[in-house]
Amino acid sequence: MAAQRLRYEVFVEELGGDGAMVDHKARLERDRFDPFFDNLLLRDETRGGAVVGVYRLLRQEAAARAGQFYSEDEYDLAALKATGRPLLELGRSCVARGYRGGAGLYHLWQGLARYVAAHGVEVLFGVASFHGTDPLALAQPLSLLHHRHLAPPELRVRARAPHFQRMDLVPAEEIDRLAAMRAVPALIKAYLRLGGCVGEGAFVDHAFNTTDVCLVMDTARLSARQRALYAGEGTP
Repeated sequence: MAAQRLRYEVFVEELGGDGAMVDHKARLERDRFDPFFDNLLLRDETRGGAVVGVYRLLRQEAAARAGQFYSEDEYDLAALKATGRPLLELGRSCVARGYRGGAGLYHLWQGLARYVAAHGVEVLFGVASFHGTDPLALAQPLSLLHHRHLAPPELRVRARAPHFQRMDLVPAEEIDRLAAMRAVPALIKAYLRLGGCVGEGAFVDHAFNTTDVCLVMDTARLSARQRALYAGEGTP
């Protein structure tokens, strides 16, 4: 419940999201997939163990019990499933105000690395969001992701119609790379630093007031430096 309350603070109060199972009276952001996910929690022991960060984790066997992966409503995951490799879906990642821009995200990554090792996961994926639903306002960062960080064909998931949004909105030579990267949310930047890539097309989610991209990270492709960062052994 503490995870759902933090999710409410971030995704509903801050970002204006909503959903059929959101409980505004109790201030809980939840959905039908919650019973199938494991939750990775970041706690502040100086505040009595208050939950200040969360990751939602869904392994293949749990997705089978749920009937699908959460992100399959937005993305065709056929390419990932065809690899036959152990998959882990990441979602609802958020950090409380006052804990962002510091070591919080890297503590979460360290816990995630231990979880991945314990369960033999090889490919991680999940949707991450830009705030807002106007693709033209996000043309520069979306185009940067498409031209420089598109997943290889064997891992390239694709946004589903009718919400598919092309990401190659600006020719590669016309992108202001510095400005475009500044507009990329911190979580997506973290994935990119770790060698992550993006699927084809964005998904415009009007219910959550976001434009989503699907990030994919193949642990076998991580460099030594990226592995150190992922395991919490390096410097952000």
